[in-house]
Amino acid sequence: MNAQPKALWNDSLKLIKENVTEQQFQTWFKPIIFESYKPASKTLLVQVPSPFVYEYLEENYVDLLSKVLTRVFGQGVRLTYRVVTDKTHNITQDIQAEPTENIESQKATQRANQSPTVLDATPQELDPQLDPHKSFGNFIEGDSNKLPRSIGLSIAEHPDTQQFNPMFIYGPSGCGKTHLLNAIGLRTKQLFPKKRVLYISARLFQVQYTSSVLHNTTNDFINFYQTIDVLIVDDIQEWITASKTQDTFFHIFNHLFRNGKRIILACDRPPVELQGMNERLLTRFACGLIAELEKPNMQLCIDILNSKIKHDGLHIPEDVVHFIAQTANGSVRDLQGVINSLLAYSVVYNSNIDMRLAQRVIKRAVKIDDRPLTIDDILEKVCSFFNVTATAINSRSRKHDIVIARQVSMYLAHKFTKMPASRIGKLVGGRDHSTVIHSCSQIEKRLQVDKKFNAELSSIENSFKLKI
Repeated sequence: MNAQPKALWNDSLKLIKENVTEQQFQTWFKPIIFESYKPASKTLLVQVPSPFVYEYLEENYVDLLSKVLTRVFGQGVRLTYRVVTDKTHNITQDIQAEPTENIESQKATQRANQSPTVLDATPQELDPQLDPHKSFGNFIEGDSNKLPRSIGLSIAEHPDTQQFNPMFIYGPSGCGKTHLLNAIGLRTKQLFPKKRVLYISARLFQVQYTSSVLHNTTNDFINFYQTIDVLIVDDIQEWITASKTQDTFFHIFNHLFRNGKRIILACDRPPVELQGMNERLLTRFACGLIAELEKPNMQLCIDILNSKIKHDGLHIPEDVVHFIAQTANGSVRDLQGVINSLLAYSVVYNSNIDMRLAQRVIKRAVKIDDRPLTIDDILEKVCSFFNVTATAINSRSRKHDIVIARQVSMYLAHKFTKMPASRIGKLVGGRDHSTVIHSCSQIEKRLQVDKKFNAELSSIENSFKLKI
């Protein structure tokens, strides 16, 4: 790259100006200030005057910016925004641009809530209806998603093979199913631009089918879907009571399968639990690969949070990150919502993100179990932390690890429940109140001198803090 980075940025602005109106250029692009460019990491840093401008650019012009910067700066350029959050005190925040998959622009067909027409069924450019922000690039891998992610990537890279066809992904809400589906579609379009790839929700498919029945265009509807090379359907549990929709999809499924086309389905439960779904459909769902996408474990939650924090340019203490990971119910959606809320609070109130703010935000952003904290809740957390069983805690064992876990259970029960010591002792292995009082005393003494133990106990407390 011979030209100076500032000159390259000016060339980028010229290209952008050719592709937007004068008013759009003056409003959104002219205020952008070039800061720096690091060739080693291919990182371009620009300053924007407000969070609103940053959000508007990312929402409306991310594809244009990506194409222009790739053309001028080369492949792999990474855009980072320096957002002015407080003009009075000149406070800024660096935010990395949302990664997107660079797929060929597609003509949108007029489907939305309408049934596809006969024109849509002819070979032509097709809007895949994929979210460019949900790619493999920002799909964080962990133990809970390793298998479906690996197979999904393999399918995207080899869509013409019949191995693992259909792919049936299931898991609870918020575990990343929709992200994975979009990532598979995006990678397929990136590698095979001519493939007719379509992502659609089961609900929209049903709406389109109903529309085709009302307008007597069911044959056009079926013909359209039979032209798809890679059909991705999300949330198929929506069809449980829709027998006519099931029958129609059965015919589409058979046609695609016989012709070697790819079918990828997502659901909130495995096929065997889809009570009300046509049996002949269920047998076809089960003939390929059934992959469970589990709720992310603690470590994956932390990795997802750290990735999001890095992308948004935030500074969040490690203990706060662990607290969020513990209380977000294993939902990726909740994790992202909490970080977005923390960002908003910190910007609006110009405050640092600490434990107090995190607790306040989580209570509003995450559905919290508001049942009173019980001895069973405490025992479950303590057993999990110390890797012992409740039976062992309730036993007469004098092994050091079990004794510590037993004393911690009594201490936490005394601290966070309204039960008297006699009742706690009875529930923890039938012990008397003096044993409980002695255990609490031992734990309090150790907390005063053992920093590591103090941190361990805080970690356990954080795991059920919102119930307190």
